[in-house]
Amino acid sequence: MGVTADLRTQLLRLVPDEKRVSDGESVLDLHAADFSHHAPHRPDVVVFPESTQEVSAVLAWADGEGVPVVAFGAGSSLEGHVIPVAGGISLDLTRMNRILELRPEDLTATVQAGVTRLQLDAAAGPHGLFFPVDPGADATLGGMAATNASGTTTVRYGGMRAHVLALEVVLADGRVVRTGSRAVKTSAGYNLTHLFVGSEGTLGVITELTLRLRPIPELVVVARAAFPSVEAACRGAAALVAAGVPMSRCELLDAETIAALNAYKGTSLPESPYLFVELGSGGGGLADDLETTRVLLEDEGATAFESESDPTARARLWEARHDSLHASLALAPGSKMMTTDVAVPVSQLAGAMEHARAVVEGSGLRGGVVAHAGDGNYHVAFLLDPGDEESVARAARLNSALVDDALARGGTCTGEHGIGVGKLAYLEREHGDLLPLMRGIKELFDPHGILNPGKVLPQ
Repeated sequence: MGVTADLRTQLLRLVPDEKRVSDGESVLDLHAADFSHHAPHRPDVVVFPESTQEVSAVLAWADGEGVPVVAFGAGSSLEGHVIPVAGGISLDLTRMNRILELRPEDLTATVQAGVTRLQLDAAAGPHGLFFPVDPGADATLGGMAATNASGTTTVRYGGMRAHVLALEVVLADGRVVRTGSRAVKTSAGYNLTHLFVGSEGTLGVITELTLRLRPIPELVVVARAAFPSVEAACRGAAALVAAGVPMSRCELLDAETIAALNAYKGTSLPESPYLFVELGSGGGGLADDLETTRVLLEDEGATAFESESDPTARARLWEARHDSLHASLALAPGSKMMTTDVAVPVSQLAGAMEHARAVVEGSGLRGGVVAHAGDGNYHVAFLLDPGDEESVARAARLNSALVDDALARGGTCTGEHGIGVGKLAYLEREHGDLLPLMRGIKELFDPHGILNPGKVLPQ
């Protein structure tokens, strides 16, 4: 794919604003990387569209010229999704940040792709509603849909696919299509909405979303408990799931991660594995659920069981959970992180974590473990010097071993981070028989291969 020498000049004819078509050094660097360890690569130019019509014009022109286009939101992805590995255009959608319609009576909102989840929460909150998909970062909703993001609340609410009712998408040739509807269900043909959700910008550029909202629970309590081992904490989480305890979150942090958080936040938690559980209710029964949680966790060896209902204290607790990645990185300033993302059936999580711990301890690498224990998704985070090829290769081998173990347990190579450039080989390992079908879909939607090339599908 060639890039013409006067690319910026050509694009200024489509987006006639010098500030919104940039090849400035700092702007290119900002759009060359995400939050992952993957090597950065600059685009040739960054375009900041403000309308679907501008997105359409840029894509139609790029398709005709064979110029790669990578959609960009908050840049918080973890598998190199937004890195323009083939150069070309980085299409930054953050200026398309309007909440177009909020419909409390339908529990839905329609937003542009650059709206962030906290921005939507701020608008929905006065109506007693919130958007429940919480990946930690204040990501754009378009980016969250593109990667099928999930996070700490998946155990109760599900991920992005469960919350996207309709999309406006610009195809590679500039055509604008709308999928789904505002109705909460449909049986009208193939489900193209769910096809675009999780396609990582390889099939089209999402410009508008209609999303489900949820009522804010009237009563919320957070419990935390220490465990003698990670495996015991996993068994505790599995017991809660099997008993049908209505958890909103069920998060596990190992002793290494707790130690990093103590150093980063100035806290003084005992350095042992912890399980954090959030329970929410629209009425009575919360006290019974909390007591059931205590009994089940103590049966698996939990100690120091505490609960908290004060909103400020709850927010502070979950802030610590979301800071775990930053806390680990602070242990080695300047480092990057390779993060596994396997998911297994909840009944298999304890065994998978035991295997993971043994692999990590035998590797010589530093790596903390956190898990969305209620849905079987766990992350081992290895601190790396991206310039140290030997340690990167060692971490990659370890990651590969954990993927093999997860697949053998009926799991997947990625529970929430997606394929990007980092898991191409793992997708082939997990769904090799489906790759011809996936390539056929890609060819249909993007015959010239301009949309986020090098991502999702192994060459």
